[in-house]
Amino acid sequence: MRRRGAGRKPVTETNPEILKDLERLVDPVTRGDPESPLRWTSKSGAKLAAALGQMGHEVVDRTTLRLLKRLGYRLQANQKTREGADHPDRDAQFAHINDTVAQAIGAGQPAISVDTKKKELIGDYKAVGREFEPSGRPVQVQGHDFPDPEVPKAVPYGVYDLVHDEGFVSVGISGDTAQFSVASIRAWWEHLGKERFPDAKTLTITADCGGSNNPRTRLWKVELQKLADETGLELQVCHFPPGTSKWNKVEHRLFSFISINWRGRPLESYEVVIELISSTKTSTGLEVFARLDDNQYPTKLKVTNEQIAAVNITGHDFHPDWNYTITPSIIKS
Repeated sequence: MRRRGAGRKPVTETNPEILKDLERLVDPVTRGDPESPLRWTSKSGAKLAAALGQMGHEVVDRTTLRLLKRLGYRLQANQKTREGADHPDRDAQFAHINDTVAQAIGAGQPAISVDTKKKELIGDYKAVGREFEPSGRPVQVQGHDFPDPEVPKAVPYGVYDLVHDEGFVSVGISGDTAQFSVASIRAWWEHLGKERFPDAKTLTITADCGGSNNPRTRLWKVELQKLADETGLELQVCHFPPGTSKWNKVEHRLFSFISINWRGRPLESYEVVIELISSTKTSTGLEVFARLDDNQYPTKLKVTNEQIAAVNITGHDFHPDWNYTITPSIIKS
């Protein structure tokens, strides 16, 4: 039997500096060190072993990986947690949105969450996700999906009814503009909203701070004024702070389930898009309605000072740039 203490010594005993040098190579604090030999490369076991060799430590990649494990390192993917620069009023704005929506619902008034889902290519292009198919017979799609202005695209704009757990999606064929956004809200009101809320006096809208429903976009407010005039509704609008759009209800109560429903399915035509969206349901009662909006909405429309001055807008006491009310125009006799 081998004597106690006999055999090859652990590398950390024969080379006590190796752990310190290895940690210096991978420590998050020193990843930006311009003198690090692994500043611009992946940190595989082989590359770490080679870097240690350049520092005078003769070690193989398997030993390097064991040492990493001993130091508490594991292979990990990036985790989405940062929301950009946190606005100091972020939490207060969340509270304001919650209070505004709760008051509207408590008064029996409609409240909706709106946003645009990302554009989708129409055709036999690879779809995200996997679906059950016969073994060895996956759906065949094109080998590339490079952006091409000639390839038709679907632009889904979602309206989520916070009261009835109901979704309405307008699928556009042109750009994601403020005109298209408000047209989608108008379509929801005409097809569902006014029937669901026959006594409505106000409509509360929650949206993010970017895209076609950006609060800084003049056309968005001009189009909302037209909607208020047509429907007679007072529009209360609350925007989520920059970088927090994922907290908007339409994202995780509507769009997430649509994405699950069409996973692994090439969106070969607008009809397929409409059918997949409208067939989206959940066990908790979500229903989704969809329509194709084949109108063309021009981009880069100019809004004059006279047009924006005609908008009957009143900012809320808290962050009027994010929270405001647009009332119908008074028609003088």
